[in-house]
Amino acid sequence: MTHYFLIPVYNEAANIELLHQNLTNVLEGEQKFYVFVDDCSSDDSIKILREKFAGTDFHIIEKEQNLGPGDSFNKGFNWISENSGNQNNIIITIEADNTSDLSILPKMIAISKLDYELVLASVYSQGGGFEKTNLFRKLISFAANMAFRLFFNINVQTLSSFYRVYHLSLIRKIKQHNAYIIREKGFICMLEILIKAIKENASIIEVPTVSKSGSRAGKSKMKIFKTTLSYLDFLIFRRG
Repeated sequence: MTHYFLIPVYNEAANIELLHQNLTNVLEGEQKFYVFVDDCSSDDSIKILREKFAGTDFHIIEKEQNLGPGDSFNKGFNWISENSGNQNNIIITIEADNTSDLSILPKMIAISKLDYELVLASVYSQGGGFEKTNLFRKLISFAANMAFRLFFNINVQTLSSFYRVYHLSLIRKIKQHNAYIIREKGFICMLEILIKAIKENASIIEVPTVSKSGSRAGKSKMKIFKTTLSYLDFLIFRRG
């Protein structure tokens, strides 16, 4: 079994060294393959990725236009789906800025092997939470999650987190039944693919996590106003 790490990258030069350390230290002895999707970084992200991950199995998708994380995930999922031969492989999506707590990843994978097709790392599950995140951002996140849970009748608590473990077979089912694995370009993309997974009757479970904002070098790439507008647009038109 290969563990594919799908990681969108945008101006993460300051975070890559720690990212490499964290990824090296997790799932030791397991077969790992890293897929990085660079969203037209203007810093040395690609150069540093090649230097740090030399000697490992990795692939970098270099986009020609900055289109956001949704487009990056769509391209990455498609690449893995087309290049992975084993239907039983899994895909781990994380952020490149080290806010995903990889200490819980072995537990997430163990649960995934119990026939859960999608395992969500949840800051809202009991035991989860935020580290060094301002109150306004917490309130926006909580309100958005609550609104979409009610509107779409989704029985999970965290809808937009990047940190997840997918069965490759689930991604292939979504690809088979939709024009795009992910159509949305922005951060709403994680809700879109969650809704598509639910439509496939996927078995889904949440694992508590703490979002480690204190481990990030630099600011979050998410623009609150722009992201809020995209959430409203998605809510009005019920995309997915």
